[in-house]
Amino acid sequence: MSNQLLTIRVSRSSLSSSTATATEVHYERYPLKSSISIAANMREALRTVPMLQEQYSRVTVLVDSPVLMIPTDMFVEEEQEVLYHHTFTGQEQQTVVHSVVPDLNAVAVFSLHKDLRMVLTDRFGKDLHIRPAVSSIWLHMHQKSYTGPRQKLYGYFHDRRLEVFAFAQNRFKFCNSYAISSNPNDALYYLFSVWKQLAMNAGEDELHLCGDLPEREQLTEDARRYIKRVFINNPSGEFNRAQVTQIEGMPYDLMVYYLRGMK
Repeated sequence: MSNQLLTIRVSRSSLSSSTATATEVHYERYPLKSSISIAANMREALRTVPMLQEQYSRVTVLVDSPVLMIPTDMFVEEEQEVLYHHTFTGQEQQTVVHSVVPDLNAVAVFSLHKDLRMVLTDRFGKDLHIRPAVSSIWLHMHQKSYTGPRQKLYGYFHDRRLEVFAFAQNRFKFCNSYAISSNPNDALYYLFSVWKQLAMNAGEDELHLCGDLPEREQLTEDARRYIKRVFINNPSGEFNRAQVTQIEGMPYDLMVYYLRGMK
């Protein structure tokens, strides 16, 4: 069996696979067919994508789905499914799983489609490592949150969603996700609402935005009318033009996953 590691990233609108060597990451995005389910798309990808036909020592599945954050000391695995379905409706065909985030003293409870999990386990076995796609961003930004004395609010844009979060030492101070359109006003509404809820200072505290920003220049300009310190993340500059930051179409969370060694 190969010692290579395979990473599969699944969202509502995208499916990709990637592997890494000591010097570079190989990334392949599979074009989804909207007329069939994500499980059927995955089955077709397994049949046609050469990368997915190799043998691997470890397979990680990064899932973009709604996440319920629970403090570690309050988490009870037997209750996760009831809590998740109570929080997020319309998820009856989903398998509820969890991933511990020890650096933030939290457990992320999320889901993936039952048929999709069956397709993946049939191909790779039951020992799949499943985690939220956004978890690499949480950990990366948590580490960066210690730089400087000001409070920081983070917004990560991906897959037509906006993740908004903030930290207080080794815990989430706020964490939520919002569906957004291509209109930057949607994102600004949520960001400003959270900013106000956390009683952050528009002249002193910081707003950090990263990922696939809609109407980047307009969004940034409008944000700076209200918040003085707005920072837009540039992966290539942040990571010294690392090879993975030059791959067209790769989500920022997947870049960070490889660059921070979060296997």
